Amino acid sequence: RSGRIARIGRLQGADATRVVDAKGLVVAPGFVDIHTHVSTALPERPDARNLIADGVTSIVSGNCGDSKLNLREWFAGLEESGVAVNVSSLIGHNSVRRAVMGSDKRTPTTEELRQMKALVATGMEDGAIGFSTGLVYVPGTYADTEEVVALARVAAQYGGLYATHMRDEGEKVFEAIEESLTVAREAGLPLQISHFKQLNKRHWGESSRMLDRIEQARAEGIDVTLDQYPYTASSTRLGRMLPSWALAGGEEAMKRRLADPQERQKIVDEMLPRNRKTLGYEHLDYAVVAEAKWDPSLEGKSLRDINRLWNREDELAAEIETTLDLMAKGFVRMVYHRMNEDDVVRILRHPLTMVARDGGVPAYGEGKPHPRSYGTAARVLGRYVREKSVLSLEEAIRKLTSLPSQRAGFQDRGLLREGMWADIVIFDPETVGDAATFEDPHQYSHGIHSVLVNGELVMDDGEPTSARPGQILRHRLVRQTRGN
Repeated sequence: RSGRIARIGRLQGADATRVVDAKGLVVAPGFVDIHTHVSTALPERPDARNLIADGVTSIVSGNCGDSKLNLREWFAGLEESGVAVNVSSLIGHNSVRRAVMGSDKRTPTTEELRQMKALVATGMEDGAIGFSTGLVYVPGTYADTEEVVALARVAAQYGGLYATHMRDEGEKVFEAIEESLTVAREAGLPLQISHFKQLNKRHWGESSRMLDRIEQARAEGIDVTLDQYPYTASSTRLGRMLPSWALAGGEEAMKRRLADPQERQKIVDEMLPRNRKTLGYEHLDYAVVAEAKWDPSLEGKSLRDINRLWNREDELAAEIETTLDLMAKGFVRMVYHRMNEDDVVRILRHPLTMVARDGGVPAYGEGKPHPRSYGTAARVLGRYVREKSVLSLEEAIRKLTSLPSQRAGFQDRGLLREGMWADIVIFDPETVGDAATFEDPHQYSHGIHSVLVNGELVMDDGEPTSARPGQILRHRLVRQTRGN
């Protein structure tokens, strides 16, 4: 009634305009995804079919330091168009720093830091639930810990959380964890470590020690939790393979470096030992093109494949040259197959870990995006609950619903309880699963029967309804202050 759960229990004789037969199915709270990237795509595709087909009813955008700078305007646009799911956002460090300092590799001046603090404050006042960083990306990678602490303190003043794509997720992951904990401790706010993982195959198995450090931090009084996507491959832009200094100053500055023989050789000289000695790879076949709109024929091919296609030597140095040539041609998004499933399972099992896709709302049929945008929730329920018994059904649902909902500060969501918003998913536990693959990612999850958002069906008997009942979930402290 009025978008909320009116009653739970024996309802003989109750009046209803619609009855959904859920016999043999599971009725659960709608899935809450605390880590998405939809700033640009959701206004273009507000029906968010990939999300509702995966049982998702609420999302958090603005992760990894990348958000809309003007959240008030962004939220207003979504409210005007309508949206299928409930939406909230973080305010992103990279977006804030870029607006004030561009892509400069330096420490901010006192005035620049003041301007960045003001932008974070505005984002929080506009309803952001917290502050995010992407410390591997330009320009956030050029920030020191002190800068991050100073900006996180602003979010803390509004009761926000700190979500971070750490500075390293491989060989220096423990240093990165310590930096994240330092920011949370010194800024005085809860910490959400994004897509917790171990990317370096020389360090596979260290997830056990990584989790031990998180538990120790909790014992020390730091409010830290984790999120994770249930796959052994990551996805980000091709530029992540280059040294961060090579990207300073923006795209044109990067292209000038690639065109300068001495600068280019310096880049190659850093990339060779990093791939061979630090990461342990003699070829770049672990790196696969997900998106290259300027040449879609490259999508689905590894850097080694492309190097061979271009009739170059089948060795690492030539593959690195090919990588740099691709960088000079235009934007490329990649999928990196660099994780071990034992680590994925260990992290997934941990009670502090919530499930999140780190994906968006892709244009159906375009490119070869990571399948996590389509299949994350259903993959957990199918592969890791039903097939592998890694999690109980109840624990998986907690990781998909109440845990992320509470972390994001969503009141009246994430549980099935009278009076709470009727965000509900109904699925078949015997058939639910992901269909999206790395080879054929544009496939919707199966086994999701019906999805309700704020009491309205957005998925009805396996078919989208085109309804857009989603709400903007602004930070609750701001909502109380504004009286709405």
